[in-house]
Amino acid sequence: MVIVEKKQNSDYLISVTPNSSLIGIYRFIFLASISLVCVGIATIFYFVGAALILPFAGLELSILFIAFYLSFRWSSKKEKIYISQDIVRIEKGTKNAEYTWEEFRTFTSFQIKKNKDKTSRLSFRSKGKDVYVGDFLNEDDKIILSNSIGEIIEDLNSSSNYSNQ
Repeated sequence: MVIVEKKQNSDYLISVTPNSSLIGIYRFIFLASISLVCVGIATIFYFVGAALILPFAGLELSILFIAFYLSFRWSSKKEKIYISQDIVRIEKGTKNAEYTWEEFRTFTSFQIKKNKDKTSRLSFRSKGKDVYVGDFLNEDDKIILSNSIGEIIEDLNSSSNYSNQ
């Protein structure tokens, strides 16, 4: 998901997050319903005489919870791209910024590279270093992100031309 906000006259904030079908309380409801069904079936089989079903049901639920934990952790990634007249700053992390990159906008270029499998990679390049953004996005969201960044750069360039005249 790509959200573009204009903070001030020449300051933009782009928030990039992966698409997630389960958010908030719905995650808990989904896992609780699966757990209830699994434990219910295992309990019925236990009373019928198949006692070994309970440990395997517990193992199944443990694996399920680990898989969903990893999935939910991955889907909580966030990237924030600050673009202003002077700087470009990229922050990556889950809850807090775990990685921060900042460079003067005049020394930074925006790159779009196509891989062999026709997927695109978006990056900001400065001083020979590429900082990739939106790697977790699908192709439609990458197009939205690249178009948004292009429009922001055009807007900032046109407003700097007026201020220099």
